[in-house]
Amino acid sequence: MKFINKKHILIIAGTIFVILGIIGIFLPVLPTTPFLLLAAACYFRSSDRFYRWLTNNRILGSYIKNYLEGRGMPMKSKIITLLLLWLTIILTVIFGIQNNIIRIILVIIALGVTLHISKLKTRNQ
Repeated sequence: MKFINKKHILIIAGTIFVILGIIGIFLPVLPTTPFLLLAAACYFRSSDRFYRWLTNNRILGSYIKNYLEGRGMPMKSKIITLLLLWLTIILTVIFGIQNNIIRIILVIIALGVTLHISKLKTRNQ
């Protein structure tokens, strides 16, 4: 019986993070870039092939490269991201969640994401 080693665990974790990052592109509550950075770190430590695929990917690679190189986000992207984030959070807090503790946690997460995005360098399109 073969045991799963560290390399396999990191590849599986990296793949899960890529999936979460892709979902985060469409759900503003889920942060895309942190999950893709985690995936890149997992792949970097386990598979050169997966790491190169992710960082050179036409769509996903730009999230990682822009963040790591400190290029920032275009103002339009920041505004759209924050509007979608807050719209989703507000609708979820009002209509989707009954528990006040979870409501507070969601608002704290949204505030944290807003702060982080606000601190990112704003770049020209």
